[in-house]
Amino acid sequence: MKTTDVQDTVKQIFTEYLNANGHRKTPERFAILDTIYSIDGHFDIDSLYSLMMETKKFRVSRATLYNTIDLLINARLVIKHQFTNSSQYEKSYNRETHHHQICTQCGKVTEFQDQDLQEAIEQCKLSRFSQSHYSLYIYGLCSKCQRANKRKKTNNINKKEK
Repeated sequence: MKTTDVQDTVKQIFTEYLNANGHRKTPERFAILDTIYSIDGHFDIDSLYSLMMETKKFRVSRATLYNTIDLLINARLVIKHQFTNSSQYEKSYNRETHHHQICTQCGKVTEFQDQDLQEAIEQCKLSRFSQSHYSLYIYGLCSKCQRANKRKKTNNINKKEK
């Protein structure tokens, strides 16, 4: 689906959600939606706030961002992740299923796809539960942190030998 088609569709979904739930349709909310759907990958409120200040004519407060993010989550247009100590978000409409690797040392999040894993999860029979979507987080050490830890360990051994 083209980017303009996605933008139009998410605006329509958001408009319908706001109407159905008695929320106002403000230009700021739609500017936030547009900005989010221009971002590839994950973002936090601070990076979204900075991007809004750089690229948009709307000066929005952090409170407006948090409130709008909540509305977008409820409208199923944004997904919230709690990878480490801070919340990360990503657009959810028209996104391919992917999984996340999170380094427990540096906090780096890497997305990956695995068709076999995806099929196994989607075919899983869940008792009294209708699956709509899922997120998979795998925690460990990235290769950069593994190398740094190995160098640190080697340096400590060398210091002890002297």
